[in-house]
Amino acid sequence: MTGPTQKAPRRLRGFERASGLLSTRIREAGEKRGFAISRVLTHWGEIVGEDTAAIALPVNVSYARGGFGATLTVLTTGANAPMLEMQKERMRERVNACYGYSAISRIRITQTAPTGFAEGQAQFAPAPKAEHVSDPEIAREAQEAARPVADEGLRQALEALGENVLSRHRQS
Repeated sequence: MTGPTQKAPRRLRGFERASGLLSTRIREAGEKRGFAISRVLTHWGEIVGEDTAAIALPVNVSYARGGFGATLTVLTTGANAPMLEMQKERMRERVNACYGYSAISRIRITQTAPTGFAEGQAQFAPAPKAEHVSDPEIAREAQEAARPVADEGLRQALEALGENVLSRHRQS
């Protein structure tokens, strides 16, 4: 039994968001490498741009003893290092915009082979989305099922869900 100052234990009801389950672990892993804000790791492509994110990964943030600015270490292959060298200032500005202040004063580029140490193999980018090819018969059936719904957004979501469910049933 819980008293007035104690919180009742949380009861799980149905599904939980994956981001909620993993956020603590991602934050802890990021903090071990110096990333005070794990958003730099998880949204790297949005911060520096997809072209830069395809050739570079953030691996460490190290802070100076005086505490005036940190150094962001970025991993890339040898062939891409000269291109990143020219983009360092733009990258620094974008990362600092993510932090909300001038947290990063330097960017250090580390080179390795594509099959180098473990950080070089880590992928932070989401998998590319598969193209959705819809069967007209299934799409028509899903639209018929969702037709009575008045809200446009909800109806479209239900149509997409219906197409997925119906196409999976037909594949089995």
